[in-house]
Amino acid sequence: MQYMKKISVTQLEDLARQAALSPRGRAHLNVHDSAEDLVQRFFVAVEPRSYVRPHRHHTRAELVTVLRGQFDVLIFDDGGTLTARHGAGEGTGVLAFETPPNTWHTLLSRASGSTFLEVKQGPYDPATAVEFAPWAPPEGLPEALEMLERLRNMEMGYQIPK
Repeated sequence: MQYMKKISVTQLEDLARQAALSPRGRAHLNVHDSAEDLVQRFFVAVEPRSYVRPHRHHTRAELVTVLRGQFDVLIFDDGGTLTARHGAGEGTGVLAFETPPNTWHTLLSRASGSTFLEVKQGPYDPATAVEFAPWAPPEGLPEALEMLERLRNMEMGYQIPK
């Protein structure tokens, strides 16, 4: 017999605390049972110091609903030029957004404890799930912190140097 899954405010507060303590500044709580599920559903808490490397998903859209805090969503063209910047979450008038397949994007947390629910098509296949932008440094490198600061202040039309 299947049971109803409930996600409490306390669980989201715990998730935010885990993100604050995490070296990456992020924490995930899966709702789906396995990587094979046809619908992947998970909560993500993201701290402002977290660098989410710009990336794209070739075959899947992402639906994100902001539950707490505020985010900036940045969209880029293939060459690394910023083509759109959208706010989402508290005080923005936008509660959710869907990123189409094959779209270079990243997410910036604007407040500690910011949390969203992400839904996308499964199953999850690590070999094809994501392509990282070649013009953005990998997480963990000193250049990633520089990139995070650059992303925060980037204006429309700015092209990331290669």
